[in-house]
Amino acid sequence: MARTPLMARGPALLLALAAPAAAQAQSCRLPATIASPAPVVPDGPVRQIPIADYTLALSWSPAFCRSHGPDPREALQCSGRFGFILHGLWPEGRGRDWPQWCPTRLRPDPATVRRHLCMTPSPDLIAHEWAKHGSCMSRTPQAYFGAAARLWRQVRLPDMTALATRRALTAGDLRRAFVALNPGLTTRSIRLLTGRDGTLREVHLCLSRARRYAACPAGRDGPADATALTIAAP
Repeated sequence: MARTPLMARGPALLLALAAPAAAQAQSCRLPATIASPAPVVPDGPVRQIPIADYTLALSWSPAFCRSHGPDPREALQCSGRFGFILHGLWPEGRGRDWPQWCPTRLRPDPATVRRHLCMTPSPDLIAHEWAKHGSCMSRTPQAYFGAAARLWRQVRLPDMTALATRRALTAGDLRRAFVALNPGLTTRSIRLLTGRDGTLREVHLCLSRARRYAACPAGRDGPADATALTIAAP
C-alpha cells in the first residue's frame, strides 16, 4: 500500500506490547505537529456492493518496520515502539469481492486524524482507509473511525515478546493466545497473514454484520494451526 511523506521524527510514541488496546493508547505521545495526509490515489475499481460482514485488521509494526523503518515517510510509526496497530476496519462482501472506493468528497479533518494516530499511526494510512473502506460503510470519517476505535479498544493483545521468543511457535499458538484473552473470540475467527518466510505480518479478526466475532470464510483464514510461525521481535 503506497504511503506519502510524514513529518520527521518527533517524540517517541510508546505503546505497551501486552495490554488492552485501550491501555496502549494512554501511553502514546504524539509529536506537536502532524503532517497533513497526501491525496489518496485509488488502487482498484469502485465497488458498491452489499456488506456481508467485516474484518478488523491488526498490523504487526516490528515486521512492517524491518523493511520500511529507514523510510522517512514511516517515521511516525517506526521511530517509536509500536506493537500492533489498527490497519483498518473493512467491510466485506459475499464471496471474494468487497465494497471499496465508494464515491465521497469528504476527507478526515486534522482533528480526526490526530485523534486516531495512537491507533493508526500514519496520517496517510488514515486517509487511505477512509477513502477505500470507510466511505462504503459510514456517512462521515468521524463515524467510521469512531466505530473502528470502539472495536479496537475492546481487543486485548497477547504478550508478543514472550511469543516471539518461544521455540517451535505455530500459527495455532498465536491464535490461542488471542482467544485466551478475548471473550467470544475463537480460533476460527482469526485470519493470519504471513510473509513468504513465515513471518507474521497481520492478524485479522473476522466479524459478523453485527460486528461480533464470527468464523472467517472458508479458505480465507491463512496458515493452518500447525504451520510454523516467526514473529519479529518488538
